[in-house]
Amino acid sequence: MDREHRENFDPVAAGFLGLMVGQISLVTFGVLQIGAEYTSGTIRASLLAVPRRGLFYGAKVAVGTLTAMVFSLFTVHLTFLAAQWALGPHGMSLGDPGVPRATLGAWAYLTLMCAFSIGVATMLRSTALTLGILIPLLFLNSQGLGNVPRIRTVAQFLPDQAGAVMMQVVRVDESFVTHRDFGPGTALAIMLLWTAAALLGGYAVLRRRDA
Repeated sequence: MDREHRENFDPVAAGFLGLMVGQISLVTFGVLQIGAEYTSGTIRASLLAVPRRGLFYGAKVAVGTLTAMVFSLFTVHLTFLAAQWALGPHGMSLGDPGVPRATLGAWAYLTLMCAFSIGVATMLRSTALTLGILIPLLFLNSQGLGNVPRIRTVAQFLPDQAGAVMMQVVRVDESFVTHRDFGPGTALAIMLLWTAAALLGGYAVLRRRDA
């Protein structure tokens, strides 16, 4: 590894690459929280039992998000410890500068992605349609489109790209395809905006449309 690559190597971000693939399980879980009700038709019975749609929706979001929060806390730390052990002398410890913030960023990202997925599923009212959009978007953007210079200008503001920045300790040089124009704080703000927009959109659709 040459000097330039050594200076831009981020052992924490490298160790969290598996989380970017594993997030699909949390996305699916979030989608099923309410998408399964539309698919099976049980949404009608659920709304008869809880006619206050805001209360019903809030409970779904709360349960899904809290479950994701607990699961993510365990997964992030287990992934970090395993990855840094595998990296040996190139690895980092939880006490190193920037690492606590990056691990909290990974935890927040996974939790917010679950909440985001609940909102999108509520807007689209379909499990298959929601997963058919979200999963290809996450994989295509992370694995390719987000690294194409002309597309990256816009794609870097998509949720998974913001999440990747939230997990970084080292901000890479502009010459690298993984460089983004903002830091972890801005990335968190972007992720919060995406999540809020999805959840508000989901509530608006649930409130105005028949089950």
